[in-house]
Amino acid sequence: MKLYSDIPARRTRQIIGDVWLVVWSILWIWIAVHLHGLIMNLATPGQAISDGATSLAGSIDSAGQSVSGLPVVGDSLAAPFSGMGDAARAMASAGAAEADAVSKLAMFLSIALAFLAIASYAIFWVPWRVNFIRKATAARELAHASDDLDLFALRALARQPLTVLVRIDPDPAAAWRRGDTRVTRALAELELRSEGLRPPDPRPVAT
Repeated sequence: MKLYSDIPARRTRQIIGDVWLVVWSILWIWIAVHLHGLIMNLATPGQAISDGATSLAGSIDSAGQSVSGLPVVGDSLAAPFSGMGDAARAMASAGAAEADAVSKLAMFLSIALAFLAIASYAIFWVPWRVNFIRKATAARELAHASDDLDLFALRALARQPLTVLVRIDPDPAAAWRRGDTRVTRALAELELRSEGLRPPDPRPVAT
């Protein structure tokens, strides 16, 4: 797999882009974590109400149980305590529900923020990098399969700007057809560079 270009300037841009994607992701994850903590501070009152009301309900229940043990009037005196205990438990439930809602909101907002921020960069950078890796890997395999660079020379004749081709030869197509090695290699090198590659070194001719 060909991850980075053989051309120094292009390889540097790719490395910087990859590093920046990692830094950008870490930065927004850090921001999301801190945002989660800030929003969770809003859950503190609800949690405090829930804890306090639960404790109060326990105390009221204990008092009610103590009063209910009195002879004759115990049941009558315990009834109000039972109602107050139920009210305290309702307050505890409401406080817990508020804290839970804030917790879910904090989780949703922090994840959504991190996802959208990271995706805003990755949605452009990652497809471009994947496309380069796919094309460069295929081109490298073809280029190293043999010393025959005709395929890349032909692609250069079809794809490269005319103003670039004439710098190689006044009639590069004719030179390629008659098998001019210099022109063929120059055309292939031009095409390979556009894919981020350098042509393989020519093999020595056996004598």
